[in-house]
Amino acid sequence: MRARENEPVVLCRDVRAVAVPAGIDVTLKAGAVGYITQALGGSFTVYIDGNLFRIAGEDADALGKEALQAPEVPANPTADDIRNIVWDQMRSVYDPEIPINIVDLGLVYECEVDRHDDATYDVRIMMTVTAPGCGMGEIIVADVKDKVERIPGVRGAQVDLVFDPPWNPSMMSDAARLQTGMM
Repeated sequence: MRARENEPVVLCRDVRAVAVPAGIDVTLKAGAVGYITQALGGSFTVYIDGNLFRIAGEDADALGKEALQAPEVPANPTADDIRNIVWDQMRSVYDPEIPINIVDLGLVYECEVDRHDDATYDVRIMMTVTAPGCGMGEIIVADVKDKVERIPGVRGAQVDLVFDPPWNPSMMSDAARLQTGMM
């Protein structure tokens, strides 16, 4: 179930969250009242007590929502099948402050998929963030790694955060530039 923008919420249980944009881990207490301000890609940005927090999709039940499910994979997938699913998974990762996925933002520089003899795969991703000082960078990287490793048949994912070349708005897709008013 997708949350409405600014949907009121009461936490059903204590839940781990990350303060936005600082990237600091906190525990939000059961009974806390706030609003879901963004519910994209399975994670949630909530506004509680004057602050923004990101709650991972695996903790959706604390908000009364359903957790993410593993993506479907065809029988005997090829490396191309896995690569396409990886890109789809990355399109479900959002910066908690920007309602545009990291692929359309132009944050993913490289994605390699290697097949093993046992028909499992390793994935290597090179990505960046919109600003080197972004406190959410490691959180976004962890989100990418988690979503890619949920793909059946993926043995592991290595996600490297790089700053060369530095990101700039020209790396955004046309759709993202249109959505942000940069086109």
